[in-house]
Amino acid sequence: MRKYHIASLTLLSFLLLVSVSFAAESVPHSVGGISLGTQISEYPDIVQSNFMKEVVITDRHGFRKGIISYGVCRYKNEILRIRLKYADKSKSFYKKLLKKFRAKFGAPDSWNGDSFGLLHVWKWHFIDKDQNRVSMSLQFNAKDPNETIGNVIKLSYPERIEEERLCFNRMCDEMHEKNSALQKNDLKKSDWSYLIPD
Repeated sequence: MRKYHIASLTLLSFLLLVSVSFAAESVPHSVGGISLGTQISEYPDIVQSNFMKEVVITDRHGFRKGIISYGVCRYKNEILRIRLKYADKSKSFYKKLLKKFRAKFGAPDSWNGDSFGLLHVWKWHFIDKDQNRVSMSLQFNAKDPNETIGNVIKLSYPERIEEERLCFNRMCDEMHEKNSALQKNDLKKSDWSYLIPD
């Protein structure tokens, strides 16, 4: 019986070693002609950003984290959207914020929360002295996993963001036009080697 156990353990160890070795050999790193670990500069046909770039800030003036989005085309390097998470995540703090927002900006223009009371989103819409539309929302999220838990303020130029997106799309089209017909045809080629990670 003991010989059987030793033989079984030896066989099991060998199989595990072979399967780990095989797994290491077949780890995917590439798909669509793009490989993990390579430099983005190796793909000159790829536009290197989205229509807005983002930077992350942390621990700033009562905010624990935030994302600042700025333009890369029509409004190059201009901040177009600010999304900040308050350090205090409590609903009682949200209620204080909402009271202060209403005192300073008036009644909100719209409500986008849910009927269960888990997500509260009040929105204000303004036009500034330069005729720019400004959108602001104050949000409290108790449990929605698709949103940030706690309190969030969002401030943006919605029309400029749309203009930035359109400019970026034109920029992409122009870059695509610069590629030769041969490059375009080469990029359109597809077979299983491109579709299945390698």
